[in-house]
Amino acid sequence: MGNGDYSVNPVKHAKVGKGITVADLMKQYETCAFGAGRLARAVKIYKQMQAEDVTSFFGLAGAMIPAGMRQVVADMIRRRDIDVLVTTGANLVHDMIEAFGGEHCQGQCTANDIELKNCKIDRIYDVYLADQHFTTFEERFDAIVADILDSHPQKLFTICDFLQEIGSRIEDKNSILRAAVDNEVPVFCPAIADSSIGLQSWVFGYKRDLQVDTFKDIRQIMDICYKARRAGALFVGGGVPKNFIMQSMLLVPKGFDFAIQLTMDTPETGGLSGATLDEAKSWGKIGEHADTVTVYSDATITLPILVAATL
Repeated sequence: MGNGDYSVNPVKHAKVGKGITVADLMKQYETCAFGAGRLARAVKIYKQMQAEDVTSFFGLAGAMIPAGMRQVVADMIRRRDIDVLVTTGANLVHDMIEAFGGEHCQGQCTANDIELKNCKIDRIYDVYLADQHFTTFEERFDAIVADILDSHPQKLFTICDFLQEIGSRIEDKNSILRAAVDNEVPVFCPAIADSSIGLQSWVFGYKRDLQVDTFKDIRQIMDICYKARRAGALFVGGGVPKNFIMQSMLLVPKGFDFAIQLTMDTPETGGLSGATLDEAKSWGKIGEHADTVTVYSDATITLPILVAATL
């Protein structure tokens, strides 16, 4: 093709039959194009990230827990597919709500929201969550924080250490925070104040003094980056988790060797959630010769397929 700079790889048509496995389908997708080809490439890179000498970072944004992805993430942690988790406060709040006996319910995105408000039901697109579960969360959270302070009086916590203390007091083995504690996976939540955890911690502060240093986490994640022989990152969405992981490579001599992004955002607005992974190479956050791919699709569809194809 052209001056011979490009190889010609014919598209081969996928064939779906009875009994086909996810791995078999992804193998066929390797010779397909568009989203199918990108997803197959993501599977290939994700497999490379499972090597013992690769430190795997996972950036989890969006309402993935309310949508039903809690078990997927917890199992990834238990298999040590994740070495470092960076997520939003909202995902951790919803993880704890379920750990404390609450549940998210399927709903309708076209519902009458005033009626829902009068029924004390909160809506997250097509997911319903009863207000009573937040009441339970607040009560249980206060009890956990009180116990943490009783055990560690006058201690200054990093956010990561604070979340580890919380996770160690959660009994639900299916909890993401509990799985992280059990498998010694650090959890970072740089925007923790932007969640019910932050709000409830502020309210709790009127009763007892809770001291959390929001900057010391940078040292903790930087140490992990420096020690990593090779590093890979899987981003679900973007936002703060993606940036916190990316910026950790700014002061490290090398960038990420592997990177996968599952997003529905596009790069034209200049926002980080849609920014291409190639753009990060200009900053040195991703290595010049890194294997990268962006899959444009709903992550509640692509993440389970990506994980299942590697099992």
